[in-house]
Amino acid sequence: MAKHILILASINGFLVVAVGAFGAHGLESLLDSAALATYETGLDYHMFHTLVLFGCGLLAVNHPDNVQLKFAARLFLLGIIFFAGSLYLLSVTGSSWLGAITPIGGFGFLGGWTCLGWFATTQELSSANK
Repeated sequence: MAKHILILASINGFLVVAVGAFGAHGLESLLDSAALATYETGLDYHMFHTLVLFGCGLLAVNHPDNVQLKFAARLFLLGIIFFAGSLYLLSVTGSSWLGAITPIGGFGFLGGWTCLGWFATTQELSSANK
């Protein structure tokens, strides 16, 4: 499980840099400031949740069969796809119906954080200070 989550985090890390570069160099002259702000919001959430996905992968190294981590990783990925993805598409296409999809990603993020918190409260995490 850890390997798969870390691979997904790596792919998303690559994508967030590529999508960010595309936005900065390819879209800056094509989009108005509101559309660019929407694009950048998607980029921010994509990056933050790529990092937390990476953290889930690192935690899964020591907790490979943990259900909460599996759900958290899946929900963070779902959030990236639906939240960031819909904002990218909304800013580029101007299709306002995509705004209706964005909350699905937001719920994915909330669920991921809930699962990660559930993991933290139910696991004995080792500490060097014990």
